[in-house]
Amino acid sequence: MMVIVAQTIMSHITISLFHSSVMTQRRVRVRFAPSPTGALHIGGVRTALYNYLFAKQHGGDMVLRIEDTDSARFVPGAEDYIIESLAWLGIQFDEGVSFGGKYAPYRQSERKEVYQRYVKQLLDAGKAYLAFDTPAQLEAKRAAVPNFQYDASTRAEMCNSLSLSADEVSERLARGEQYIVRVKIEPHEDIVVHDLIRGDVHIQSTILDDKALYKSADNLPTYHLANIVDDHLMEISHVIRGEEWLPSAPLHVLLYRYFGWEETMPQFAHLPLLLKPDGNGKLSKRDGDRLGFPVFPIEWHDPGSGEKSSGYREAGYLPEAVINFLALLGWNPGTDQELFTMDELIRLFSLDRCSKSGAKFDYEKVKWFNHKYLQQQANSVLAPYIAAELAERGIASSPQKIVAAIGAIKERATFTADLWELCAFFFVAPVTFNEKDIQKRWKEETPELLHALLEKLETIDSFDDIEATENDVKTWCQAREYNLGAVMNPFRLTLVGEMKGPQIFVITQLLGKHETVKRLRYALETIK
Repeated sequence: MMVIVAQTIMSHITISLFHSSVMTQRRVRVRFAPSPTGALHIGGVRTALYNYLFAKQHGGDMVLRIEDTDSARFVPGAEDYIIESLAWLGIQFDEGVSFGGKYAPYRQSERKEVYQRYVKQLLDAGKAYLAFDTPAQLEAKRAAVPNFQYDASTRAEMCNSLSLSADEVSERLARGEQYIVRVKIEPHEDIVVHDLIRGDVHIQSTILDDKALYKSADNLPTYHLANIVDDHLMEISHVIRGEEWLPSAPLHVLLYRYFGWEETMPQFAHLPLLLKPDGNGKLSKRDGDRLGFPVFPIEWHDPGSGEKSSGYREAGYLPEAVINFLALLGWNPGTDQELFTMDELIRLFSLDRCSKSGAKFDYEKVKWFNHKYLQQQANSVLAPYIAAELAERGIASSPQKIVAAIGAIKERATFTADLWELCAFFFVAPVTFNEKDIQKRWKEETPELLHALLEKLETIDSFDDIEATENDVKTWCQAREYNLGAVMNPFRLTLVGEMKGPQIFVITQLLGKHETVKRLRYALETIK
């Protein structure tokens, strides 16, 4: 009966397909296979990173496959967003969507004929069947039977090709009734999933339901079938994915057995979950919104709702910092080292040092990483961030001054976005002064002291030599028995507008004599 049914389904389909070759020694090939249903979650980024590190360490290939068989959840722009995000982070692909390769196409929606052949194979072998149950019928069954599961114990009560006669099945197909193809799982089998992180995981087939593999409504497979077929045909050697996919692994092992592909079945590795920074449970976008940190690599604009979600790139994070942070969420190098280049991560990464338990997402730690990596950036590399701000404000400045200004304040910065705020006073003179700082630093005798300092500064030819200027002013203070703090603190206030910034004579060097004197005079006229 199943052969007849399958032939009816497949009679008008022309199929072209390449086959996987069995290799005595398999080349390492991994895949990252996101669904274009929205922004790429940071947990997905970590999965992509671990796949990349593993592939590069073994001289293997990294494949980008887009699993877009869930047409109802497809979001325009999500695929381009995923590719842009991973490119920003430096996670490179050897083949796949937008990269090409001999196993194209790499979008599952473009591989319908491939999957239909394997649907037919399962039906012919009696490993799958057609189910005509309507959504209303399924809902009624779930309401009537607590914890209802479509499986060996209930399938005879349902509307499918195992419970209906061959003639009725043919009539339903002739009428164009919609159906799904379900895998036929036999009960009381011990299924073993060999996991490189968790060891052998044993599952009884009795607890599994007859999952949907294919839907006639859109002529597309579900994740369970498409995933297995593509991994086999694309010769994927290792499937490294999140822990949330572990429950589906027993079914995938069964499908490899049903197809007779046990010898080429990839090795599985299920990564630990990323957990909330506080409390229990999986990290979600709501946690980021609640605690004020991004959960997406780059900014995402939802085309449906119009909602804009923050990203690490736009928040001023460096890609190297995000990569370093994610690498240590679930993997331990076995040493105290915390800062790693991508090449070091590739050399050291190993699945046997991945944790089985979830990793808390410490968003303060990623800030620390970003600060460290920002300090390693050459001042000239960071200069465009300041140059862009100056251009937007119509302010002219030399490249040398921009680079010097960054060098003066960089150690105080955590994000690239901090740079302008920290060094803006080098380029824009203050017109107002922090009131709290005035109350604390501007005493009754301050104007007299600063007028005297102004006269002293006028006698210095140049402020280019920081040490010479500092010694000259300090010697002058000592000779007049001025308290150094009583002079230098309000002096800083006049130059910056508030009590912040690097060493005072670094500031005067960058401002130059003319600008320093000009600001000091303005403050003496303004602050009362």
